[in-house]
Amino acid sequence: MQLLDGKSCSEQIRQEIAQQVTKIKAAGQRAPHLAAVLVGTDGASENYVAFKVKDCAEVGFESTLVRMDESTTEQQLLDKIAELNADASIDGFIVQLPLPAHIDENKVILAIDPDKDVDGFCPENVGKLSLGLPTFISATPNGIMELFRRYSIETEGKNCVVLGRSNIVGTPMAVLMSRNTNPGNATVTIAHSRTKNLAELCRSADILIVAIGKTEFVTADMVKQGAVVIDVGQTRVPDSSKKSGFRNVGDVDFDNVKDKCSYMTYVTGGVGPMTRASLLQNTLKAHQRR
Repeated sequence: MQLLDGKSCSEQIRQEIAQQVTKIKAAGQRAPHLAAVLVGTDGASENYVAFKVKDCAEVGFESTLVRMDESTTEQQLLDKIAELNADASIDGFIVQLPLPAHIDENKVILAIDPDKDVDGFCPENVGKLSLGLPTFISATPNGIMELFRRYSIETEGKNCVVLGRSNIVGTPMAVLMSRNTNPGNATVTIAHSRTKNLAELCRSADILIVAIGKTEFVTADMVKQGAVVIDVGQTRVPDSSKKSGFRNVGDVDFDNVKDKCSYMTYVTGGVGPMTRASLLQNTLKAHQRR
């Protein structure tokens, strides 16, 4: 089994982006500018946003972090989004999810200018993705496609099962894998919690992409010998043996599945770094468009 090293690949991408930013600045243009809106103090969201700010600094982007209280009303957040839409100095921005329960995430996503939607969540960008038109692609699916590309993993004609149907990962992932592109051109099935004979279906997959949000859900008996397995899941579970008091666990039982795989990601240093790198790619694209 060869481990797909998302950390190393993401570092390569950041270096490539940094070189482009150097050229942009040398030409007398301003650097790309990414903003992030964080509502409340969710610990995981705090970490994600901190990483994004760090990534921007590393490649030479400008970044702005907009902090809003947990008590922020839906209208106050929508007003802030309108400000960011109108700010010509900002190329793209994200609103960190999840949001407090009293705020409708769909209303927030619909309010974002599609030309600044570097998360790729707006209906216009999702529609363009489905039609194969140039657009901002959701960061996690795009990062996985980049892994396939940089490791020269053959996807054409392969049976691909995407386990999970979220709008953020599963659905766009299935679209990308089925498109007439390289990587792509796979025969794709979307599976989920209501799928019958799920284990049997997963065993038919040459490529298994797991984003179901259940820790160690995929076991060795669900994986075909020689399959490529991509684990998108990441959940913190208590672990007294760790200094932090927890460890990160994926949706795949890594220790018992790894020996059956040709390629596989690990929960740490796998898909996560590629997601962050893809957000930078989308921000650079937004800057180039503007």
